[in-house]
Amino acid sequence: MQRRASATTEQYHHRCDDVAFNAEEAHNIVKECVDGVLTGEDYNHNINQWTTNIVEQSLTHLVKLGKAYKNTVTCAVVQNSAYGFHTASPGFWDTTPDGT
Repeated sequence: MQRRASATTEQYHHRCDDVAFNAEEAHNIVKECVDGVLTGEDYNHNINQWTTNIVEQSLTHLVKLGKAYKNTVTCAVVQNSAYGFHTASPGFWDTTPDGT
């Protein structure tokens, strides 16, 4: 059991010389995940599976890049309507090493 956990851990901890955050690459990965989950779907108030799939797929693909940074993904799905949507979410990070 110990050996298996160690092998799994090694899959996600690659040494990488290129540690710069590429916001465009991350954006494209997340957009592909969102499109893959929502394309062709009609809005349904029970969106838990959509948000779960979007977050899990996005994180999986970002981790597979093997970059030496932490990934955080949040997801909100709302119906496209004339009533609008307002949200606020604070985020704090060090802009020198971190990106968004």
